[in-house]
Amino acid sequence: MRKHLDRIRFRGQRRDEFLDLAESPNTSDTECTEEIVIKPRTSVKETEELREAEGEQQSEAQAGPGSFSAALQEDQRTDLNEVKGHLEIALLEKHFLQEELRKLKEESNVESLKQELERERSRCNELEQKINDVLRSSLEDSPSQTPKPSPPLPPPSTVSSTDKQKDKLSDSFLKWLYNRFGVYIEDFRFQPEEQTVETEEPLSAKRLTENMRRLKRGFRPVTNFKRNLSALSSWYSVYTSAIAFIVYMYAAWHGWAVPMFLFLAILRLSLNYLIARGWRIQWSIVPEVSEPVEPPKEDLTVSEKFQLVLDVAQKAQNLFGKMANILEKIKNLFMWVQPELTQKLYVGLWLAFISSCLLPYKLLGFIIGVYAGIKFFIIDFIFKSCPKLRQRYDTPYIIWTNLPTDLQLKERSNTTLSRRVPAAGGRGSFGAAAPLGVSRDEDGGRYYSTKRGTFHEVFNLPECEHPLTVCENGWRCCLINRDRKTPTDYIRNGVLYVTENHLCFESSSSRSGSSKRNKVIKLTDITDIQKYKVLSVLPGSGMGISIATPSTQKPMVFGAMIHRDEAFDAINTQYMKINGIATATNPET
Repeated sequence: MRKHLDRIRFRGQRRDEFLDLAESPNTSDTECTEEIVIKPRTSVKETEELREAEGEQQSEAQAGPGSFSAALQEDQRTDLNEVKGHLEIALLEKHFLQEELRKLKEESNVESLKQELERERSRCNELEQKINDVLRSSLEDSPSQTPKPSPPLPPPSTVSSTDKQKDKLSDSFLKWLYNRFGVYIEDFRFQPEEQTVETEEPLSAKRLTENMRRLKRGFRPVTNFKRNLSALSSWYSVYTSAIAFIVYMYAAWHGWAVPMFLFLAILRLSLNYLIARGWRIQWSIVPEVSEPVEPPKEDLTVSEKFQLVLDVAQKAQNLFGKMANILEKIKNLFMWVQPELTQKLYVGLWLAFISSCLLPYKLLGFIIGVYAGIKFFIIDFIFKSCPKLRQRYDTPYIIWTNLPTDLQLKERSNTTLSRRVPAAGGRGSFGAAAPLGVSRDEDGGRYYSTKRGTFHEVFNLPECEHPLTVCENGWRCCLINRDRKTPTDYIRNGVLYVTENHLCFESSSSRSGSSKRNKVIKLTDITDIQKYKVLSVLPGSGMGISIATPSTQKPMVFGAMIHRDEAFDAINTQYMKINGIATATNPET
């Protein structure tokens, strides 16, 4: 029955009139789920078969209407499937065409060409606007000129020809002007500066050491120049200083000081040129000391790297500290921190201003030049030879040495805040003269105190005993008493002081008024003093000092001292001084 229905599916239009799907260039095996049967042209034999099928259909129609309606429904379904397949093919072809169009647009770069065209148009408009402005300004300037009696008008043909020539000349001139200077004018347009972020290098021991060496090499010419000036001033070489003094004074007397300095600068540059060309020339009053250059090590252990970083950090700390002290002193001088010092500078500036207004510049330069020569070659030499005279009469030296830094001002403010004035007391008594918790030096009139109270009371010492100037605030450290067994007595944190005759350790755990945990050692009782390294695992020479006395079996160690070398030098110097005095007085007794 199904075979029979396939033969009579289409009765109206022939199948060969439909589009042959096999000829489509974009068809594939997966474009449609159902295969479309392409029917060839009918022959005579087929017409006979169709007639037979029609006869059978009529017989079946007579037999029953149900089978005929089923065949019609199946025929409609097949027609819908064929239309669906055609639609799918058309959609696929549309999709493929859109893809090809997009690829063509990308290859041709139509958008970029449009943007360039718009830029050129805008630029052309700007140029036309500039030319029009120039022409308008030239036309406005021409009528402003004073009118002259007009000559007789030439014929119209000649007037038009002359106007055309003028226009051509002006256009050519403007064109030449723009071609010649237009590029430079466009360079003056505002362009925002590009902010470049510098990449920071990671911390490296090798890089840090190399930078410190470079800084030292860069400062070497400045230090050499300063050393030579100091040698001239101190008459290190008598003949050189005498010749320099005579030449300078002769030049200053005749007003040739400035040409002399310029000539010396030219001479120095000439010598540097010869040295750079390979000549061996040494022009220095003081012989230069060549420092041994250590070859850089490639492979360093962890302890060596750590020690290297510590050494470089210590040098950088000292260098930055000196620079900070200089800058802070200059700032405090101009900010009236010490009024009596700034007053001298103030008076000197007023005198210089008045003299510059009244005296002629030639006389003023002569006075300054002669005074500078006498000050540099004679007065400074006398002051360096006699320090007491310098401390009393050298005004610049006095001002500079007495200027405080910010750190010193901070320490002074802390000490003034820590002092407590007693509520009542007699005027003549010591309690009224000195604040509570401090001791007074009879010679210098200074007061010394600790965190626990008066210095001589905390350590049960005479009032004349006070810390040395190098350790007025003491050194933070920990006392390691290796004779004790308990941990509380084995290590104590505190502050170490050095007096003229004693070594005093104030424990931070001792109560106010109690001196049981404090330690006082006479310098004469010390049998040995050495630098000590508490932990041998750590790199470096250590941060401790060992002190041996007859009363202890093992030497006591003052460890964890940041300024160990400074403390060791102070203790050792005072120890040698006391032992020298004792050995000198022993024979007399």
